[in-house]
Amino acid sequence: MIGRQEIVTNRYFTLDELEAFMKEHWNTADYNEFERGRPTALSVDEYVMLPATARYLIIIHTKQAGGLFSKENKVILTTVNTPQGASESLLRGIPTSSLIFGGIQIHGVMSAEKERKGPAEEILQKYASYLKQLLQEAGYLKQ
Repeated sequence: MIGRQEIVTNRYFTLDELEAFMKEHWNTADYNEFERGRPTALSVDEYVMLPATARYLIIIHTKQAGGLFSKENKVILTTVNTPQGASESLLRGIPTSSLIFGGIQIHGVMSAEKERKGPAEEILQKYASYLKQLLQEAGYLKQ
């Protein structure tokens, strides 16, 4: 799925545990520094966050098995707007009757979508692959 990767694990990680695991194993020289926080002021939860592009970043959170929609423990990586990207999205959402301004809005949406499906998606795939490798080496992937 574009913009989201799931890694099925053999145990549930709290966000604190995942952050500690990443601090111990994550290669910041090759895969960037990460931090924990909220991607925007309106975000409800905290996540482990990694840079992607100017408009997008990658958030990592966990999901515990149980319930109707989550049958397995997972680590989930998702592409989301940076604060700058969120502001741009809000501005693009303002309805306008101006043909010129409307054309500018469409162009902005198209280039943002290309960025999300192109470079941001490539970076998401690399982070997901690397995190999966780390979890596998530590014996945490579900077989």
